[in-house]
Amino acid sequence: MKTRTIVDSGFDGIVADIECQITNGLPTIIIVGFASKAVDESKERIRAAFTSSKIPFPKKRITINLAPADLPKNQTGLDLAIAASILQSSSIVSPISKKAIFFGEIGLDGNIRAIRGIIGKLLTAKKHGLDEVFLPVDNINQAKLVKGLTLYPVEDLKALYLHLTKANIIKPISNYRISLPKHDKPSGDDFSDVVGQFQAKRILEIAAAGAHNVLLNGPPGTGKSMLAKTFTTILPSMTIEEILETTHLHSLQRKNYEIVRYSRPFRSPHHSASETAITGGGTDPRPGEISLSHNGVLFFDEFPEFKRSTIESLRQPLEDNKITISRAKESIDFPAKFILIATANPCPCGYFGTDKECSCLPHNIYNYRKKISGPIIDRIDLYANVENVEHSKLLENNHIADSSLDVRSRVEKARDIQARRFKTSRTNSTMHSREVKKFARLTDTARDLLDKGASRLELSPRAYMRTLKVARTIADLDDSDMILDKHIAEAIQYRPIYSTNL
Repeated sequence: MKTRTIVDSGFDGIVADIECQITNGLPTIIIVGFASKAVDESKERIRAAFTSSKIPFPKKRITINLAPADLPKNQTGLDLAIAASILQSSSIVSPISKKAIFFGEIGLDGNIRAIRGIIGKLLTAKKHGLDEVFLPVDNINQAKLVKGLTLYPVEDLKALYLHLTKANIIKPISNYRISLPKHDKPSGDDFSDVVGQFQAKRILEIAAAGAHNVLLNGPPGTGKSMLAKTFTTILPSMTIEEILETTHLHSLQRKNYEIVRYSRPFRSPHHSASETAITGGGTDPRPGEISLSHNGVLFFDEFPEFKRSTIESLRQPLEDNKITISRAKESIDFPAKFILIATANPCPCGYFGTDKECSCLPHNIYNYRKKISGPIIDRIDLYANVENVEHSKLLENNHIADSSLDVRSRVEKARDIQARRFKTSRTNSTMHSREVKKFARLTDTARDLLDKGASRLELSPRAYMRTLKVARTIADLDDSDMILDKHIAEAIQYRPIYSTNL
């Protein structure tokens, strides 16, 4: 007799069979099948839960096999499936449907606790035709994001027992209409609160419209961090698919894993964070900051202060929108489609090339700047120098600037154009070479301008194609089907120029 559950494997899951055999012998529970200590301890939780729920527990030898046996099991979410398997094998409940699947951790009092990664588990279950889902009540809000399943919210082990004996059927939930929250005026800083910095604001608008990566360079206190933090206020609302992916990734973490994520993530790791914290991994692989910023923003403040190895770890996600975590026994992929916003100072003290005196030695400036390698700069689409603003203008109330709502409106129109172009929610930054040739339609003079600019700036083929993608986004903001000279000129103007030369 067996029941089924899902074991996490990175972003996806694997169906596991929970087999139970009850034989004569000394009363005991034995769990086999590559179970961790947390899973092996479930036998004590289940025994106590049966007693607390006043459910008869077989006083025999119970053997539980977790198949496939060569797959590590280290999640307490297997408890409910093991308990259901024991109930079925003891013949005190009706036979369980072959389409049923169980998730949940059992407390000593019989209550069912929420588990991590429920969305990934449900997507895997749906893929394998397991559409009758028994899960904790606290996981229901996330579970409603996945269509095509019948959900049975289980409060405690007694409720499951009464359902399986058909004494008190749990009312299923099959309503999946999701009401998205309105994207109202931001409660914090608004885009218009940033005084001056018109070029940087224009660059961030382009970045939001096409999901391009940005590097802001300038002395301390000029507003680079404030610009980055207001960037999320001009991004469009997430789609249902994006909410699903984002919620699932965050639910794989160790806390607040039952919350539905409606807002785009803004992750801002400190430069002292470990490489594992940034990229993800560990003995039980979990997503890092790179993946937790999926569908949102990854903000690296003081970019050159991060370790060189940490900065280089951005190469794959910036190119492929995913990150691969390789271990001796397995290799796991986590999605990592984010917009990188990085800031940098001209030197370690921050005042090289400004009105203030720089206290850095030449070799210190060189070592500081070389932290950001050519391949990383090549993957950044937009660059801006953020200059000081006159003090007298900081407290003025009559400066003219577009609000976040105004900019977001233009961004959403550009995103709509791209959605019609790709027939999905993709952006220009994700275009492949063949798509660039198909959709980046240039006038003859625009092509000549691009070729001359690329030759003069000695752009690599990658930078050439990225510049063309940026030009396509600028044209979309202008609602232009063709890429014109002015779009190319603006895109080339924003190409990163970040050198170790003094």
